[in-house]
Amino acid sequence: MSDTLISKLDLEGLRELFQLAGYRVETASDPVANLTYLRSATNGLAFDIRPGNRLPDGEGILDIALVAVIQVQGELPLAVVNRWNASRRFGRLQLSGPFLALSLDLLLAGGVSRDHLRAEIEIWDHLVQQLIVFLREELAGLAQTRPVDGVADAVQAGPASDAGGAPQTTMQ
Repeated sequence: MSDTLISKLDLEGLRELFQLAGYRVETASDPVANLTYLRSATNGLAFDIRPGNRLPDGEGILDIALVAVIQVQGELPLAVVNRWNASRRFGRLQLSGPFLALSLDLLLAGGVSRDHLRAEIEIWDHLVQQLIVFLREELAGLAQTRPVDGVADAVQAGPASDAGGAPQTTMQ
């Protein structure tokens, strides 16, 4: 175990961190927001690795947001989202229009170890896997108590851009 604390990263450092954890990582960009970020996937669900606050000199990222967006077709009652949030300590689930977003923030300010960051990535992976199971169970329950019309007919994983455009990606 290394005693070196990490208090900032750049995109390449983030890429390396996720690749060491076994993820394929690609660079993506959002031209509308003028933002470059990373994309990966776990259990068939794509997610973004988005840089947060930067140091004043722009030379490092102090926090990271992991975000998985799922498109909802039909109606998903807010009670389902609330049940998830009430039963999970890490990660937040948010429903905004036709999109359901799972997010987890990673904070580097003050310094954290590589082992800590690896544990946070493992927590993220578990959350994504739990979300898929949770949604299947909740949707199955909804289908039994309500007619299928008007109730979350399907929850589809797929890329969704915050800015409304398709992300531009390059593999590395």
